[in-house]
Order: sequence, then C-alpha cells, then structure tokens
Amino acid sequence: MSPGIIDLAFGVGSFLFFLALGCCVGVLVEREHYASIRRREAELRGLPIIQSRFPPQALGPCRQMFVQGSVVIGMDYFKRTLAKLRNLIGGRIGSCATLVERARREAVLRLKEEARAHKAVCVLNVKFSTANVLSGDKNNNGRGCVEVVAYGTAFIPKYPSGQHPAGI
Repeated sequence: MSPGIIDLAFGVGSFLFFLALGCCVGVLVEREHYASIRRREAELRGLPIIQSRFPPQALGPCRQMFVQGSVVIGMDYFKRTLAKLRNLIGGRIGSCATLVERARREAVLRLKEEARAHKAVCVLNVKFSTANVLSGDKNNNGRGCVEVVAYGTAFIPKYPSGQHPAGI
C-alpha cells in the first residue's frame, strides 16, 4: 500500500472514531440528565403546581411569593448536525424536541426547589418563557441552545401546622 492511502485511511478512521466517541458521550450525558430529572421529580412530587390564578380555599391564610426557575441547555454537535439534515427534508426534529423537553422539566424543578426552600405548599399560575440563545451567527451557523424560564406564585402558610392563633 502506498503511504497516501494509509494516511487517508488513518485520517478517515480517526474522524469516524472521534465522531462515534462524541456521539456516545453526548448520549451518556443526556441519559444522566434525564435520570437526575426523574429522581428530583420524585422528590418534589408533594409540591403541586396548580394551573389556576386562585388558590384553593383549603389553604387558609398564606403569603405569596414570586418564584422562578431558569435553565439554558445546549445541543451537542452531533444532534445539531442530524437536526440540520432533517431540516432539509422536513418533519419532526426529535433532537430539538428532547432539548426543549429537558429544559422545560429542569426549569420546573428549579422553580419547585426555590418554592420548597421558602416552605411553600403549592405554586399557582405557572407560566413559561422560552428563547433561543446563541441561535446563529452571521453565517447562520446555529448553536442549538434554548433557555426556558418557569415562573409562578408560591403560597406559603402564614402559620405553621398547629400554630394558628385561632386554634384551627
């Protein structure tokens, strides 16, 4: 074999190796994040989010507090490349859908963690705001980052359990 063919094979082989390595690392990082999300969702299951502007009357006297959770999550290079290819033919881009889902779930978890830190019993009227971050440069080379902000009103009992002045 000639040295030119060996160099070409080595170059292509190296490229494919690092492509596969990067793809595997990206999948592992995403799986770890999903596992973390599921674990934290189970821990915070007792803190409900109620899609209403008005609290249930059973809450009793509460003070209200604005709480929010925000996150910026980026897409790895390999998923971004696949998304660009899928964009050529159209259809649902699964890698972008999972990116937005992870960001939304993480923002809700951060909102609930803030509410729990203030001893809230529920969060009402939760809204979401999303934005592209580093969405593209002048050559339209997108970076695939999304920011999600979840915000709402936490309801914190004025009187801890058993401490109500009327003995309720």
